[in-house]
Amino acid sequence: MTDHDLKQGDRGAPRSRDHDLKRGLGRAFGVRTSPLRPAARWLDTNLGGSGLLREELRHIFPDSWAFFLGEIALYCFIILVATGIFLALFFQASEAPVAYQGSYAPLHGAEMSAAYDSVVNLSLDVRAGLLVRQVHHWAALVFVGALIIHLIRMFVTAAYRRPRRINYLIGVSLVLLVGMNGLMGYSLPDDLLSGTGLRIAFSITESIPFVGPALASLLFGGEFPTSGLIARIYPVHIFLLPAAIAGLLGAHLGLLWLQRHTQFPGKGRSDQTIVGTPMVPAYALRTTGYLLIVGGVCAAFAAFVQINPVWLYGPYRPWDATTAAQPDWYMGWLEGAVRMWPGWDIQIGGLLIPAIFWPAVIIPGLIFTPLFLVPWLDWVATRDGAFHNVLLLPGQHPARTALAAGFITFLSVLLVAGGNDVFAIMFGWSQPTFLRVLQYLIFLLPPLIALFTYVLLRGRARRWATTVR
Repeated sequence: MTDHDLKQGDRGAPRSRDHDLKRGLGRAFGVRTSPLRPAARWLDTNLGGSGLLREELRHIFPDSWAFFLGEIALYCFIILVATGIFLALFFQASEAPVAYQGSYAPLHGAEMSAAYDSVVNLSLDVRAGLLVRQVHHWAALVFVGALIIHLIRMFVTAAYRRPRRINYLIGVSLVLLVGMNGLMGYSLPDDLLSGTGLRIAFSITESIPFVGPALASLLFGGEFPTSGLIARIYPVHIFLLPAAIAGLLGAHLGLLWLQRHTQFPGKGRSDQTIVGTPMVPAYALRTTGYLLIVGGVCAAFAAFVQINPVWLYGPYRPWDATTAAQPDWYMGWLEGAVRMWPGWDIQIGGLLIPAIFWPAVIIPGLIFTPLFLVPWLDWVATRDGAFHNVLLLPGQHPARTALAAGFITFLSVLLVAGGNDVFAIMFGWSQPTFLRVLQYLIFLLPPLIALFTYVLLRGRARRWATTVR
């Protein structure tokens, strides 16, 4: 079904037959006219827009599983907002010292911040508190994962081409903002693990030449640890960044609605004709079911898979440390880059550039800057500035897909390096030897995987072209 087909059904005899059929079915099954119909008719008479509304309710959505990745992200955001409201009712954004008097015996009488005390009480003493907290955490992990996979899908299918360049930039910005907000939420409990992460974040900020110390003092409120840091992070996490994320999601969906959806190649599909399912009733029912599935999966993980048991880590103290300390998976690649980079501090005159600056600031810059420039880099390489609604299959452009495969491999090696101590203990390996192996693999594996992907897809593309001819 196409937009053109739907518009044809809005006029003349087909519309009359639909009206008669609806009336006949209503009489047969005893369906009464809605009491809201007079009010709706009055609104349409005074405001207008029924024709536009009818047309938009028949908005066409292509039928492909790949397009549900964005919906997973949207529904995770909805779950995060709902569970976040519940958590905010019990959380205290204060580092004032208190003595723990809750039900967890190993911490009884221990001095801790009010923030950590409220999180432990929420987890162990508030009915359904732990479940809601874990749903919130799992939804955040799935949110980032869905955004990243959605971005990869956009790259390998060239969905960033005109007229969707701005929407692609919105997508990359969402990945950055969601990751940043996840880091802040992860830091709020003020436990030993999250406090260690904040200490690393302070060191990374401070390592930036010239502006780093002043910027770190501005963001963290002075030399780490500071007494008001949780109170600074809290409004950013629950208000500023969520508002920015909601705004970008709204802009993304608005542009998507105006520009129509991309679609994979197929019979009857072109840059002018979209084939798929109308929003009402079929797609609306389908996507509602999808919302329930996403919520159910997050709830199931929260119920059966424990995550971030802060009561086991204890309160944050600057002089304490914990082993096997890793951030959430979407920050694991950055942790891995820091662990793999040699400890080379560079002194240039009176300027000291700490070793952590290169893996924690330069490498992310080298990753995200090209990501933002992808639509224009693609135009420079292909000189294709035409309007596109039909996507490219990954095999149609082997070089682009090979580049994505190499990039994913690069990040995967960094992610493994972020947990090198855990893997070394788990398998009985020597940690320095394992780290050295990863340092070799970061240079060898990505180009090998990219070359293998390119050769494989190029061979399949040639066989496909021969078959078509």
